[in-house]
Amino acid sequence: MLTQPQSIPMVKTTPHSLTGSLSDYERVSAAVRFVTENAEEQPSLEQVARHVGLSPSHFQRLFKRWAGVSPKTFLQALTLDRAREMLRDRTSVLETAHSVGLSGGSRLHDLFVTQEAMTPGAYSRAGAGLTIAYGFHASPFGEALLMQTRHGLVGLAFCDNAAVRAETFEDMRRRWPRADYVNDQSATARTAVGLFGETSPDREPLQIVLIGTDFELRVWRQLMQVPTGEVTSYGRIAEAIGRPGAARAVGRAVGRNPLSFVVPCHRALGHGGSLTGYHWGLVRKRVLLGWEAARLAR
Repeated sequence: MLTQPQSIPMVKTTPHSLTGSLSDYERVSAAVRFVTENAEEQPSLEQVARHVGLSPSHFQRLFKRWAGVSPKTFLQALTLDRAREMLRDRTSVLETAHSVGLSGGSRLHDLFVTQEAMTPGAYSRAGAGLTIAYGFHASPFGEALLMQTRHGLVGLAFCDNAAVRAETFEDMRRRWPRADYVNDQSATARTAVGLFGETSPDREPLQIVLIGTDFELRVWRQLMQVPTGEVTSYGRIAEAIGRPGAARAVGRAVGRNPLSFVVPCHRALGHGGSLTGYHWGLVRKRVLLGWEAARLAR
C-alpha cells in the first residue's frame, strides 16, 4: 500500500470548509490533514473537496499532482495501515473493520484482496494456516523456484544449481514464516510454462500476491509499469512515486522484490545507466534484458 506522502507537511485547519485565496500547497496540506483526522468516517471525494473549497474534479487533479496518488488511494492507505496495526494486536477482523470505518468484515476482506490478493486474516497470522505450494523449474535464466497459493503467485527466485536450492528456499520462506509449505511441482508447473514458455492468445492472466512495506509496494508496482524491452532508473522510480531524492531507498526496495522477473527489477538501472547490483547476479540481469529484447524483436 501507499504511505502518507512525507513531503507534504500538515497545516492547521478549521473545522469548517476552507474558502478564500489559498495556494495549492495550502489546499493539499489541509486536505491531507482532513483525511487523516477523519479516516474512520471514510470521507468522500466530494466532502474533502468541499472542505478545501474546490470542485471534486479540480481537487482530484490537484491532489494527485501534488501527492502522487488519488485521494481515494490515500484514504485506502490510511485505512489499511490502521487495519494492519489492529490485526497485529490480535483485534478481530469484524472489530477492526468497524474501527477503521468500514461497514463490516466483508468490506475489509475486499479491500485487502483488491490491493494485495490476500485476506487480512492471513496477513495478521504471517501466513499461518496458509498452504504454499512450491517447485523448482527450468527457465531460460537458470533454475527457478516458484511459490504460490490459491490466491496467486507469492514468490519467484532463481538459483544456479541444486546445491543452493535449500538456501534459495529459506530466503523466500522468511516472507511467510508461519505458512505450511508443500513441495508440489505439478501445482507450479502450469505457472512456470505460462511465464517462460511461448506466449499465446489464450494465456491466462497471472494473479500475484505481494507482501512488503508500503514503500516497497509502491516501488514494485511502479516497476510493473516499465514496458518489456525498456529500462528505467532508481531516480526515475523515486520521482514517479513522489519521493524524489530517495533513489537509494528505491534501490534497496528493488533488491527485496519477492517476485523476480514478474516484478521486473532487472529493468531498473543505477545512476548513468549502470547495471548495479542484482540479487540474482549481474550476468542473469544481462540475460534477462537480452531475452526480453529478443522476444520483443520477434
